[in-house]
Amino acid sequence: MHKILQSEWYKLRKSKMIPLIFAAPIIGLFIGLAVNYEEYLGMNKWYFALISMNLTYALLFLPLISGILASIICRYEHQAGGWKQLLALPVTRGRVFVAKYVLIMLLIMTMQVLYLMSIYAVGMVKGYTDPFPLEIVWKSIFGGWVATFPLVALQLWMSIMFKSFAAPFAVNVIFTLPAIIVANSEQFGPYYPWVQPFFMMNIGGNTGDVFFVPWDQLLTVVGGSFLLFFIGGYLYFQRKTI
Repeated sequence: MHKILQSEWYKLRKSKMIPLIFAAPIIGLFIGLAVNYEEYLGMNKWYFALISMNLTYALLFLPLISGILASIICRYEHQAGGWKQLLALPVTRGRVFVAKYVLIMLLIMTMQVLYLMSIYAVGMVKGYTDPFPLEIVWKSIFGGWVATFPLVALQLWMSIMFKSFAAPFAVNVIFTLPAIIVANSEQFGPYYPWVQPFFMMNIGGNTGDVFFVPWDQLLTVVGGSFLLFFIGGYLYFQRKTI
């Protein structure tokens, strides 16, 4: 598994798309710097910085960039018989699928940490004197990462299925954009996978719940969709004709 991860990392570095994980945190930084928090006197300004930055980052950039990474990680295999060359090596299809998935999740975790640094940088530039809510912020950062588990599994499945780089990305965009509207729906919002990163990072929820969402929503929507998409993609790859 270690050798497969090294190989996948080498291919990703050669794609020159790794700097993409800096894009969303940098955009979040500019959004945080642009918003004026002076009107929220008497309240912790870190909270409002996080809420305003999460609105764009968690609803749009986190799902979209995770889809781009999933498409990139299968790009080499779809060119010039890459799948046949890879699977001719002494590796199993299962380990290849898991290695690609793990590497994407590690990159997204790195992006989340960079986003955390952007949040902190906003406060330093604006000179916040309020105490930094480390527990709340980490809950938001880690929760957003957990919410991408099913999305990455589905996007990796789509990337293995389609040879075109644009096809899985288009599917991701089609389902990501409505999340802006679905997030405001009490009926559909809690069950829509593409809006879960926003819910899991939204500190406006009940801070007594894990990741600001109820346990049943975490287990059924995030956990259930993860199992469905991961197992579905895993079995599809096992049976895929190369």
